[in-house]
Amino acid sequence: MEKLVDDGHFFEGARWHDGHWWVSDLYAKHVRRIAPDGTSQVVATFDNQPSGLGWLPDGRLLVVSMQDMQILRIEPDGSKSVHADFNGHVGFWTNDMVVDARGYAYVSNLGFNMWEGEKPTPADLVCAAPDGTVSKVASDLLFPNGMVILPDGKTLVVAETFGDRMSAFTIGEDGSLSDRRIFAKFGPPPSWESTEDYVKGTFGPDGCAVDAQGCVWVADALFNRVCRVADGGEILEELKTPENYGIYSCALGGPDGHSLLLCTAPDYDQDARTRNAEAVLYVERVSVPAASW
Repeated sequence: MEKLVDDGHFFEGARWHDGHWWVSDLYAKHVRRIAPDGTSQVVATFDNQPSGLGWLPDGRLLVVSMQDMQILRIEPDGSKSVHADFNGHVGFWTNDMVVDARGYAYVSNLGFNMWEGEKPTPADLVCAAPDGTVSKVASDLLFPNGMVILPDGKTLVVAETFGDRMSAFTIGEDGSLSDRRIFAKFGPPPSWESTEDYVKGTFGPDGCAVDAQGCVWVADALFNRVCRVADGGEILEELKTPENYGIYSCALGGPDGHSLLLCTAPDYDQDARTRNAEAVLYVERVSVPAASW
């Protein structure tokens, strides 16, 4: 693996766009654009933690502001405006996001406050239409997290981090989701009776990227790996970092589409990651390139 950047706090929301890697740094509270040679530029800073990233069809950047439970839109002059407000629509902080080619933005949320030991609660998946109108598009997800849209442009796959599974939906013309089904089931969903039980799964699917064959590279937040998973759940490939760091997000891209970016850190402890700039971005060459849709 090639080390691209090694001075972050906690990288999330990895994407390839317009010839660059893009990542949020939660605890530095900024979004970076990074060239393939590792040259890095902060493109936006925030009062609260940024996470999921995406773009509207006109090229404007969308950023999930987690604690605000909003999508912020970055205008061409660098100013920020609220694109969509999810307050009252989600159980707890918003998190990752995928935006389709028409500008429908699908946003996951934590559902409950895991840091305060709240009882685990299933969460809804919400969508912001291109005009910012908010709607609920799915429910009863077990900590929905990273998402991808498959090469057909009509199928959304969401990682359920504490559900030991990934679910798939058909995307409607109006942005709605239907025909829920299992994309990958790694094991039985763990018990959600206490805060100790929900991290006892066999796989903790987190941030995702999709390749041209419709397979999904998905970070395993519980077991320090990233895996290439086929529809049906077969694990085709597995990668770990040299330090065996946790892997929390990934993206496919690079000039020829054959580069896999990994967002890694020693752990996801909020206090430690805020204090220490130890997060690393790695790049690994893969055989199947990124999907396009």
